[in-house]
Amino acid sequence: MTQSHPRISKAVIPAAGLGTRFLPATKATPKEMLPVVDKPAIQYVVEEAVSAGLDDVLMITGRNKRPLEDHFDRNYELESALEKKGDAERLAKVQESSDLATMHYVRQGDPKGLGHAVLCAAPHVGHEPFAVLLGDDLIDPRDPLLARMIEVQERHGGSVVALMEVAPEQIHLYGCAAVEATADGDVVKVTGLVEKPDPADAPSNYAIIGRYVLDPHVFGILRTTEPGRGGEIQLTDALQQLAQDEKVGGPVHGVVFKGRRYDTGDRGDYLRAIVRLACEREDLGPDFRTWLRSYVAEEMQES
Repeated sequence: MTQSHPRISKAVIPAAGLGTRFLPATKATPKEMLPVVDKPAIQYVVEEAVSAGLDDVLMITGRNKRPLEDHFDRNYELESALEKKGDAERLAKVQESSDLATMHYVRQGDPKGLGHAVLCAAPHVGHEPFAVLLGDDLIDPRDPLLARMIEVQERHGGSVVALMEVAPEQIHLYGCAAVEATADGDVVKVTGLVEKPDPADAPSNYAIIGRYVLDPHVFGILRTTEPGRGGEIQLTDALQQLAQDEKVGGPVHGVVFKGRRYDTGDRGDYLRAIVRLACEREDLGPDFRTWLRSYVAEEMQES
């Protein structure tokens, strides 16, 4: 018989990073507010949480992150101006972000790493399992990764991480999982984790990407987790403890993701994400693809 576990209702989105890879653009603008076509990256992430049934969203912010709060708040002056102009289409787009979810905010006073950012959510989350979504990873809505992770967590309990196979030479950029197969083809049992290993020491080529469904016991572990890789409190280190001792917080499973993922944390991947998403838009795609084919053809001729 399938065991019943508490229903997940809360999502946590760490958004306190400085965005140094995008300087000078992020000197005064949070990296999460950089547009991906015509929406800020952070809105895609909130929409993903809501589509998975999580409409209680806590955002972990920091200094100079006020625009995040403003974006998900009402802007009565702008709405009034659009209404007077009769611009119903743009008015609906402006109101959409403020109606998405019940938004909460807490500041991470010091940038001590992802583990510390997650720990900042403890008072809001309490004793419930919860989801963590990193803003650098955009998951295509046609590939419902988070919904699948929630399904796995509700069946098995414990925690669930999103995994993606990467080339061995790329594994040093990610947290890495040692895994065992299960009866479900897209689900593995996680037996160990290590943060950004050297390729020669990596237990697999399964990389952790920015989606987690976590048991609340992770908070107790994070409170005593010492700084690890990069001098930061690593969430991976806490999950390693959970994977080693199932009596504390249950097992750790991984959902192997083979869908469409857009990495906006790197400048090159950010540009590729914009191109891919623009090409797929019904309103922009046809003209943009025509221009793109022409541009690529001209560049190949010149080279």
